[in-house]
Amino acid sequence: MANAEEYTHYSSGLRGAEAEFGAQAEKWGMNEVTYTYDGHQPSRTRGLTKLSPEEMTRGDISMEIVCTRMNRSYSNAEAIRKVMQMIFHMVNKGFQVFVVGWIQPNDTVKGGTGWTVELAKLFNRPISVFDQDRNRWFDWKDGRWMESTPTIQYRTFTGTGTRYLSEEGKQAIHDLFERSFKS
Repeated sequence: MANAEEYTHYSSGLRGAEAEFGAQAEKWGMNEVTYTYDGHQPSRTRGLTKLSPEEMTRGDISMEIVCTRMNRSYSNAEAIRKVMQMIFHMVNKGFQVFVVGWIQPNDTVKGGTGWTVELAKLFNRPISVFDQDRNRWFDWKDGRWMESTPTIQYRTFTGTGTRYLSEEGKQAIHDLFERSFKS
């Protein structure tokens, strides 16, 4: 079994899925990096790393690209831009990506979390999504979602998702860590 202490979890520390991923990472003795920026208020502060304005701009992307990839539009593009910039750092540093949320009929994931998934697809990262409607994990393989039972296989990973974490979603995160690290 892998030694959890050699792993690093990346997130923005928001309530819900990110807080639960962080709590599990802490329980298992992992390193944790919680990204923030001026005006962002994470609920988790373990491993807090404040991104400078210069670092934030490294994650900048055209909102037109975001809207096209997500098949939606954003009324307040400037407010969402900072979130998208921070997500860049999470996906850039965390090689494997785990998300708790809802897979939409167009194969995107609901909410801002969906950009994490789309960026991970662009970066060719292994992606697993726990769909809270179907209460199952799915991996993105060969351009489609396939049911799976994922494990944390890479030393750096991103754990993110909805702020509206269900009990089933919370259990799925717990079980992911147990499968990955219990000896």
